[in-house]
Amino acid sequence: MGLPKKLTEMQIKFAQLLVTNEGRKTPTECAIEAGYAKERATITASELQSPKKYPLVVKYIGEIREEYNKKYEVDYSRHIAELGKIRQAALNKGAWSAAVNAEVARGKAAGLYIEQKIIRTGKLEDLTAEELENRMKSIIDEYSPILEGEDLSDLKSKVLKTHNKSNTSTESSLTLKQPKESTDKQ
Repeated sequence: MGLPKKLTEMQIKFAQLLVTNEGRKTPTECAIEAGYAKERATITASELQSPKKYPLVVKYIGEIREEYNKKYEVDYSRHIAELGKIRQAALNKGAWSAAVNAEVARGKAAGLYIEQKIIRTGKLEDLTAEELENRMKSIIDEYSPILEGEDLSDLKSKVLKTHNKSNTSTESSLTLKQPKESTDKQ
């Protein structure tokens, strides 16, 4: 008997349904929709995806997938252009929020925005004076370029003063903010 040299219409339809509905329909559902018997749909769907039994169908599925992936491929320029179209359509409809969101998404894709998430565990209030001193030293060393012009002893005393207050009051917490440039040192 041998392998067929040509795909049947049902095989073509099955392959197309399988690729275009990936994740939304099972292969069994695609086989039924393509016209295969409901009683054997699961077996048929499995057989049609077997390169030993149906190499032409498997090859055709691969070709369709490749074509589909090229068609919907996301690359930088296409992504930016599409977001621009979405933004413009939103502006034309007066949907300002959607337009802003599309523009922000374009900015993120272009690398104009950087999202940072900092996860903190523990509380500064729970540190001993020595641990707090070590932590402050590492922070000051790490952030020394942005702390230029600040007197480090003043900075340490402010932090320690806040730390001591928070140890006496359970409701207050210690937060280190980026110091403002001093205008009175002239």
